[in-house]
Amino acid sequence: MVSEVFRGHSHDAADQVDAALDGDAEGRRALTISLGILAVTAAIQGAVALASGSVALLGDSLHNVADALTAVPLLIAFRLARKPANARYTYGYGRAEDLAGLFVIAMIALSSVVAGYVAIDRLVHPHDVDHLWAVAAAAAVGFAGNEVVARYRIRVGRKIGSAALVADGLHARTDGFTSLAVLLGAGGVALGWDAADPVIGLVITAAILGVLRSAAQQVGARLMDAVDPDLVALATRAVAGVGGIEEVRDLRIRWIGHTLRAEVDVTVAADLSVVQAHDLAHHAEAHLLAQVGRLTAATVHASPAGAH
Repeated sequence: MVSEVFRGHSHDAADQVDAALDGDAEGRRALTISLGILAVTAAIQGAVALASGSVALLGDSLHNVADALTAVPLLIAFRLARKPANARYTYGYGRAEDLAGLFVIAMIALSSVVAGYVAIDRLVHPHDVDHLWAVAAAAAVGFAGNEVVARYRIRVGRKIGSAALVADGLHARTDGFTSLAVLLGAGGVALGWDAADPVIGLVITAAILGVLRSAAQQVGARLMDAVDPDLVALATRAVAGVGGIEEVRDLRIRWIGHTLRAEVDVTVAADLSVVQAHDLAHHAEAHLLAQVGRLTAATVHASPAGAH
């Protein structure tokens, strides 16, 4: 029968689309500024590491370089996200942001390998560390630079709904704490423990591996379309609260980059006309778009009560 399936058209609300575009621009701005800050931080640390021979500081500077480079694929992803959907990529290019997370993971893994190799090599072949005050000062610069970047990325990432940007901010924060570890290494050498520098380098390597595990979990969850169950509950309440909706039979919601899309199957009275069911589906869609942040599109499928 014609009344078996009624589908509400999936129209993007203009204000939600504008918000998504604003999010793209703000995300790119945050990445560009933080890239510059980390580049300067890594350059200062690298110069001091080469002059002093500090392996711990070298490992920290390499990690900061890797952290800075992770901004590049994210910048590309944010730019791709602005491209409209087409016949081949019917959902648009937002998923590029999630794929960029794989590059972030690869760079974290690479920095852990390099830092670990250099630290082990220095344990086997000891080398004096000079200019300890400069090493300590560079480590302090590393902490300050990373903490500024971390706060900025996390704030913007949460504002625009970008898990990749938040994860990158948390990565920068961890880098800041590893910079503090370099301070401990410099202090150990100053007290006469020559192995303190490469040992702290190994500690930094372990910290990087911890970040790698956390980042892999976040990126993996996003690629598997994982969402917060509270978000699903919120969306379900938004639809169920619409007068005329008898039951929310199924609701699916997924992140595509830093925007959300939803698909909903609801039950309505069997005696509704096609036009009435259509209007009710639109009403439910409007409720979703209004009450669920970062949601840019929803498709509502209305089935008559008693249908299977």
